[in-house]
Amino acid sequence: MTTEAATRRMPGAPCWVSLLAHSLSATQEFYGALFGWEFRPGPQHFGPYARAFLDGREVAGVGELAPDRDLPVAWTTYLASDDADVTAERIRSCGGTVGVGPLDADDDAGRMAIASDPQGAVFGIWQGKSMMGTTVTGEPGTPVWNELVTQETAVVGPFYEHVFGYEADPAGPAAADAGGEAGGSGDADTGREADRLTLLLKGRAVAGIHGVGTAALRERGPHWMTYFAVPNTDAAARRVTGLGGHVLAPAHDSVHGRLATVSDTEGAVFAIVEQD
Repeated sequence: MTTEAATRRMPGAPCWVSLLAHSLSATQEFYGALFGWEFRPGPQHFGPYARAFLDGREVAGVGELAPDRDLPVAWTTYLASDDADVTAERIRSCGGTVGVGPLDADDDAGRMAIASDPQGAVFGIWQGKSMMGTTVTGEPGTPVWNELVTQETAVVGPFYEHVFGYEADPAGPAAADAGGEAGGSGDADTGREADRLTLLLKGRAVAGIHGVGTAALRERGPHWMTYFAVPNTDAAARRVTGLGGHVLAPAHDSVHGRLATVSDTEGAVFAIVEQD
């Protein structure tokens, strides 16, 4: 396990990312071709679900929505918890909402819940048991950063600090400087580039919050963005379009690497970053 993957085990750290799509087979084909993922069956609690592996190491999950569920297709960031029930209660007491769970996943994999913060951004909590979460990160094809894109960091930052015990550093190294363009799907208010918080646990940066104002969130609302590493951002962006996806914010340079915002064939938005 890499140091980055071990960091993801700390309570409060992003430990897993999961996508619910309308077609599991088409989604597997897209991400398999883009990132080189292979898939194995996972917990079937909510329906068909598969875990994505890279060189035999677990990196993410992909599930299929029930035909009667007309929900947005989006990547969900899961934050680690030692006790999902306690975390869920803390979310409620701090003004958030718990929409699903807490409940046990199949095969004693863990205990989970789906929640939203006071501004409506959806995230998961995961109390790992037999399945702890992503086992490798920092390599091409793996999640390397998670960032909340919201209206104002001052409004929602205290919620995450109180629920998960983060230290918030407004001067810290945010995931992708200029990653606000990625987080905001290319339409971030440039006047708000400085509205950032880096969330730290035990002195280690684990996630970020980027305030982009109301206008930039008109289409999607506040949301968590997942960044995946790629060996070459420009080539990966071309590969996305070749596979039927879309480039929402073209590749551009930042102090943390070259990045772009893209979406898959069903519209799930994510960022790709070529780290220096």
